[in-house]
Amino acid sequence: MLPQLSKRTLAVWRRNFLVWKKMAIPSLLGNLADPMIYLFGLGYGLGSLLPQVAGVPYIAFLASGTVCASTMNAASFEALYSAFSRMQMQRTWEAILYAPVALDDVLAGEWLWAAAKATLSGSAILLVVSLLGFVASPLALWALPVIFLTGLTFSALGLIITALAPSYDFFMYYFTLFLTPMVLLCGVFFPQEQLPFLVQSVAAWLPLTHAVALVRPLLFGQVPSHIALHVGALLIITGGAFWIALRLTQRRLLK
Repeated sequence: MLPQLSKRTLAVWRRNFLVWKKMAIPSLLGNLADPMIYLFGLGYGLGSLLPQVAGVPYIAFLASGTVCASTMNAASFEALYSAFSRMQMQRTWEAILYAPVALDDVLAGEWLWAAAKATLSGSAILLVVSLLGFVASPLALWALPVIFLTGLTFSALGLIITALAPSYDFFMYYFTLFLTPMVLLCGVFFPQEQLPFLVQSVAAWLPLTHAVALVRPLLFGQVPSHIALHVGALLIITGGAFWIALRLTQRRLLK
């Protein structure tokens, strides 16, 4: 059964935005701090010891991967910790459901909000690396819709875990067993070609691989190869993950 959505989804999105707006600056700084530390620390520190990677300085190579990893992390944190707080601790979802708003709209609003927040984080990193001179052409603007799609993908995946989680501690398994390996396997820090063939085959199925494969060439001023494949894979993962998240959330809250 497909989700039954209405314009009330946007009302849920707006509610989260209005709450976030009160602490927007600290939130933005928090989203920027961690990826920028990695970018400057590894990019300039380790990069000074390395030759060019994929034909560019290592810090430029790392910058494109950091845009994707930052988007993934921002979407995941919002769809996990923040959404879980509103669902389980604050009972915000329960309160909203007393209004004429369906659970489908509540979850879709959370999904779109997490993706929007992730897009803001990824775009901020993209702006910083552009100002630092690591963007080769205006083709990089096409990275913005890819960032949004990446945010949608990881927001939907995060909502699955939120629907299953008994407590905040449960999220550490998701980060340790799923997100952290993706950062290491999907070409953020080094080319996937450096990995054993079997590991490359596994990494090719991971969503972050498709995001990096689209964003990195755009920042280098190149048209990505196999665009339809990568976009299609992200869309399929996103749609399937949101459907699963909705079914699990309905089972948890409406049983």
